[in-house]
Amino acid sequence: MPRRALIAVLATALALAAAGPAAAAPPFPSKIQLPSGWAPEGITAGAGTTIYVGSLAGGGVWAGNVRTGEGDVLVPAWGGAAVGVEYEADANRLWVAGGPTGTVRVYDATSGDLLRAYTFGPAGALFLNDLVVTDDAVYVTDSFNAWLDVIPLGPDDALPAVGDVTTLPLDGITFEPGFNVNGIVAARGWLIVVDSFTGGLFRVDPATGDATELSTGGVSVANGDGLELRGSTLYVVRNQNHLVEVFRLGPELASAVPLGTLPPAGFPPELLSVPTTAAVQAGRLWVVNARFGITTTDYWVTQLPTNP
Repeated sequence: MPRRALIAVLATALALAAAGPAAAAPPFPSKIQLPSGWAPEGITAGAGTTIYVGSLAGGGVWAGNVRTGEGDVLVPAWGGAAVGVEYEADANRLWVAGGPTGTVRVYDATSGDLLRAYTFGPAGALFLNDLVVTDDAVYVTDSFNAWLDVIPLGPDDALPAVGDVTTLPLDGITFEPGFNVNGIVAARGWLIVVDSFTGGLFRVDPATGDATELSTGGVSVANGDGLELRGSTLYVVRNQNHLVEVFRLGPELASAVPLGTLPPAGFPPELLSVPTTAAVQAGRLWVVNARFGITTTDYWVTQLPTNP
């Protein structure tokens, strides 16, 4: 190759190498800041690298990008509360449990438009905490009452009329005064719930409401709040303990084998401040910090690894 041509090739290669890091996607931030005063509780993973975070202070929903850490309010505050949030991928809908309002609201996950609102009881008599969407229905935990609230889904994911909601009594879980059943996920045709008060994990038959406690190898999940499931790995966020218990679900959901806890050793402790719920997105675990009992307007989402 002529010397002049060789120099041109090398110059081009060096230019591409230099441009590579600048053109690469920005890193995933370890901390994603939420709007001032947001008071978050629930988080769910959406399409792509999107997450949604609900607000206890008014019921709004914030949508953000975990790759960049940028985001904006998708659902404006309406005067209620957004506790658990769940993204329904097939229908591109966002379900929001309304806590003490006794309502569940469903939104278009792109526009933020309200599609329907379901009321299960008078404000203050219930605490609709978390929810999960299956092929047949949306199941909602009520931390004050021994049942699940159920919104059946019609053919092609059609939303039911507001009066078509039902309840599923829970048999096998002892309810105490205060918060009881909290986070919920669906696995292998069953539901799994956590009892914040007793520190137990339970397998629930969605047809009958019969609940059976899972063996956790002696590991308590007291203060268990949000649940996140990926494959057979179950994450249990323990809010007042400032950690996440990680389990592997056993055959027939009879057991949950402890794998360890998050965050890992050496993790900056100030990045976790009363975490409540978690979502796996882009191969990382994103935990929202509710900071209960702390007078503050500063709230954020923390990135954790998916393995202890």
